[in-house]
Amino acid sequence: MTLTVRQYAPSDLEACRSLWSELTQRHRDIYDDQTIGGDEPGLAFDSHLQKPDLAGTWIAEQGEKVVAFASLLADGGEGEIDPIVVRPDLRAQGIGTVLLHLVIDEAKRRGIGSLSIRPVARNVEAMALYHELGFRTLGHIDMFMELGAGSARTWKHGIEIHGRDYTY
Repeated sequence: MTLTVRQYAPSDLEACRSLWSELTQRHRDIYDDQTIGGDEPGLAFDSHLQKPDLAGTWIAEQGEKVVAFASLLADGGEGEIDPIVVRPDLRAQGIGTVLLHLVIDEAKRRGIGSLSIRPVARNVEAMALYHELGFRTLGHIDMFMELGAGSARTWKHGIEIHGRDYTY
């Protein structure tokens, strides 16, 4: 089936909310924490659309169905791809790669000097794709400390940075 990529339109709202919910469920699953994103995670897409640094959102369609989207955030000479979402049953078929190339090209067109992307640490597949596409420089790392009460997350072992062991 043919893939069409175009700019986001208001008529895509419900489809994008659904995709955002699917992305949230992926995070819930890989962190074994069903509380991530709250009760209605799809509504976070509405907040995303209100970000002052949102430079554009692009939709991928197969047939007439929205199957993926990606956004570019831009602030001066720096940009960020946030988020990139592909329907779960269509991942690893090149749709995300098409969207990533489009956003990278748009960032270049806008004269953005550096472009970042922030996958969750356990999303091994996404990190492999981003590395393959040239995201090989680490900028910021989010670090967490468990304080006890209320934490439902279980962390994995196996990451070493600068000679220090971390969980993820």
